[in-house]
Amino acid sequence: MSFKYSDSNKRYHTLDYFYKHKFNSKVFKVSLNAGFSCPNIDGTVGFGGCIYCSKLGSGEYAGNKEDNLITQFNEIKNIISKKWPNSLYIGYFQANTNTYAPVEILKEKYESILNLENVVGLNIATRPDAISDECLNYLEELSQKTYLTIELGLQTIHESTSKLINRCHSLDCFTKMVLSLRKRNINVVVHIINGLPYETKEMMIETIKFLNQLDIQGIKIHMLSILKNTALANLYTKTKFHVLTKEEYVDIVCDQLEYLRPEIVINRITGDPKASDLIEPDWLVKKFCVLNEIDKEMKRRDSYQGKNLEI
Repeated sequence: MSFKYSDSNKRYHTLDYFYKHKFNSKVFKVSLNAGFSCPNIDGTVGFGGCIYCSKLGSGEYAGNKEDNLITQFNEIKNIISKKWPNSLYIGYFQANTNTYAPVEILKEKYESILNLENVVGLNIATRPDAISDECLNYLEELSQKTYLTIELGLQTIHESTSKLINRCHSLDCFTKMVLSLRKRNINVVVHIINGLPYETKEMMIETIKFLNQLDIQGIKIHMLSILKNTALANLYTKTKFHVLTKEEYVDIVCDQLEYLRPEIVINRITGDPKASDLIEPDWLVKKFCVLNEIDKEMKRRDSYQGKNLEI
């Protein structure tokens, strides 16, 4: 079978496919560390951050925050351009909470990247409780000048899990922010994590079903990484909660894809931790094996993204 949003063996709507058809070019996201903090670290809403968050604020592949943003960007771009000389780029503000600063500072940081050659957009990773009304107005202006995507962390719709992982915002707060962004016609990508402590397969699928009802443009599906020197690592040492096997993860992801509208772009479908930081699961370091297993399982099922919505 051929899936509507694919020109390869993929049976789901990949980011690579989306970019290729939107920009008619190879597009690369360049991960950046703008040195922002997080309201869940500095005491505004909580302390210590989410329990899975590393000292780099989930920015393991972002640049070195000691370098300025243009240096960070060019370092990565120079490597990419040797292999793909005619590429386009999207600046990805990844580490910590990238709307958590006065608008004048956001403007200076975002626009320093937007002014670079062949940059066609920005992806800004943030929390739903860290976008002020003033920031929303600025993002709306920005979205009219470039291809802007706001990446909102949610992780789960289940409040008991949310409390356990110390998210420090409610599902209602998240839903309202999605509505606020979409009223301004700003693209929204949502981050979720499979394998959070004590969540069942059914709970993970419920998260996807809920998100499928919202006006979102993309989703990032991660597998829970237990990283060294995190509160999650301490919890795991004490309780040895169940960590999904690769087979369980693949099965859950394929089920989740079947409940997502085909036009929702799958921006990520597995985690990508650094092996030196990882405690569990060790199978996560072989990213391409996980991707291949998902492809094989979708083919074995003769399935595709959105299949269960047709029933």
